[in-house]
Amino acid sequence: MTFGGIDLGSTTGKAVVIIDDKIILGDIVMATPKPAVTARMAMDAALKNAGIASLQSLDYIVSTGYGRLKVEFANENISEISCHAKGAFHLMPSVRTIIDIGGQDCKAIALNDKGGTLGFEMNERCAAGTGRFFQVMAKVLGCGLEGIGAAANISPTAANISNQCSVFAESEIITLVNNDVPLPDVITGINKSVASRVSSLARRAGVAEDVVISGGCYNNEGLISALGQCLGVEIMKLPLNPQFMGALGAAVFAKEKAAAKTAAK
Repeated sequence: MTFGGIDLGSTTGKAVVIIDDKIILGDIVMATPKPAVTARMAMDAALKNAGIASLQSLDYIVSTGYGRLKVEFANENISEISCHAKGAFHLMPSVRTIIDIGGQDCKAIALNDKGGTLGFEMNERCAAGTGRFFQVMAKVLGCGLEGIGAAANISPTAANISNQCSVFAESEIITLVNNDVPLPDVITGINKSVASRVSSLARRAGVAEDVVISGGCYNNEGLISALGQCLGVEIMKLPLNPQFMGALGAAVFAKEKAAAKTAAK
């Protein structure tokens, strides 16, 4: 049987197809002004990668994320908290803490040994600690997101970034650049500033190992290093692209829901 999961975020759309036990990732598509269009683009990419000709070939589809209610072809929608937990635990049953750094929000989720959610904390009112914050800082520095995340830009000397607000932090960083502070020092300061904020969020949810990162900031080595230092733990790597954890969790839920309906007949 074949199942689909789609994660419709504020900045990107992702979809996953599961054929029996095989996981097939789609592509990361940029969000359009119409969530329903983004959803179809994301799912079409996953279907293509899976070699499936038609959406109707999927036995059950679950949607999640910011625009989950707009996915008209989904059989059911489930919160992103539950789906990120389901996806990460499915890949790595030792996971007890998930930190999801998305485009517009940041979430910390605590799990029990069965994969159930013990609690969570979310920052969705401020850009600080999100992908949007890094986009603004990368633009100011002129280095792109690749430069922010590059291992080569990890410095033993971090510039002091005192402001968490992206507006004030932008002004602070411009001052540092004008004062000829080296780029790696500024980038390390940014990553440490974000790590401090995110670690506070995670502690409120409850931190226990293993800890993993989901979302688009997973490949920022400076941030991962700083976050591990702030939390006093080693951040573990998921075996699949962490940006797809929500979509994977939705697909796993779809498989479970379909099995439950079949068993109930």
